[in-house]
Amino acid sequence: MAEKYIGYAGTYTRQSSEGIYRFVLDVEAGKLTNVEVAAKVGSPTYVAVSEDKQYLYSVAQQDKLGGVAAYSIKDGELTFINEDLQEGAPPCHLEIHDDALVTGNYHKGTVSLYKTKEDGGVQPLAFEVQHEGTGPHQRQEKSHVHFTGYTPDKKYFVVADLGIDEVVTYKVVGDKLEKVSTLKVKAGSGPRHLTFHPNGKIAYLLTELSSEVVVLDYDAETGVFTEKQYIRAIPEDFNETNDASAIHISKDGRFVYTGNRGHNSIAVFSVDEASGELTFIEHTPSGGEWPRDFVFDPSGAFLVASNQHTGNLVLFARDQETGKLTKLDSEVEVPEVVCVKFL
Repeated sequence: MAEKYIGYAGTYTRQSSEGIYRFVLDVEAGKLTNVEVAAKVGSPTYVAVSEDKQYLYSVAQQDKLGGVAAYSIKDGELTFINEDLQEGAPPCHLEIHDDALVTGNYHKGTVSLYKTKEDGGVQPLAFEVQHEGTGPHQRQEKSHVHFTGYTPDKKYFVVADLGIDEVVTYKVVGDKLEKVSTLKVKAGSGPRHLTFHPNGKIAYLLTELSSEVVVLDYDAETGVFTEKQYIRAIPEDFNETNDASAIHISKDGRFVYTGNRGHNSIAVFSVDEASGELTFIEHTPSGGEWPRDFVFDPSGAFLVASNQHTGNLVLFARDQETGKLTKLDSEVEVPEVVCVKFL
């Protein structure tokens, strides 16, 4: 096991943040250290690292333009390659596979495809899909695309649309996107993020507005999802506003974790080996306010939570047998932090 891992944090740059931050997790000491600005860029709220660990892609904003920026990675250092910006709000999510970078735009309700160059830079926007529709919740006045992630076999990618309560499967065909199938989930639930079980047959969808996890059967041949279970991510008696945030699954597929902004906690669920259905285990306070995201370290022994409103990364030890989290005496300041990824 490596003794130290490099991580990156995406942020909003509305107040004091300067862009993408780099930090180090010292595994032996159980400490987060060495926080520094890795790249100065406007509101790089979400970042993604290429499969070969050579490049990092981020959301980017400049005045009234929004889009994506590309960086090369060498010894953890980021070097700017290029960016592609369009009129209007930046995307909120992106994911890279091979030469296809897919983004989702919450404000515009669009899904965009960029192709990358040999040097890792991004080519001009190749293709864009506009989602249409509404939902019953006051925040569902139009489409709000919140997540664009590839399926485990990379055959398709999946879009969660908070505004229209849909999970849409697409295929990248050349320089275009083709819709494969659509799942309509519970009205007003607001799908936000999704993660797949390592077996590739089950997916877990987190709904922001109803704070639930939806367990989905997934047909890898057809790209079709089917609902299987709904389970709450917050306590029954919690009546204040909660916006569920991120969802991730442990590498062994035994535990699912979700972030709760409002309840300010991380919920832990165990996974039934046969059915993939979830059983609630516990809530752990996130160590700050508005836990926007969290990430497991490469060893799976630690979890780093990012609290946006308190601007801190907080380290937890993760019991790999029980799934439970223990807060360690280690936190570092990262202003307006949103997303965290390890190299």
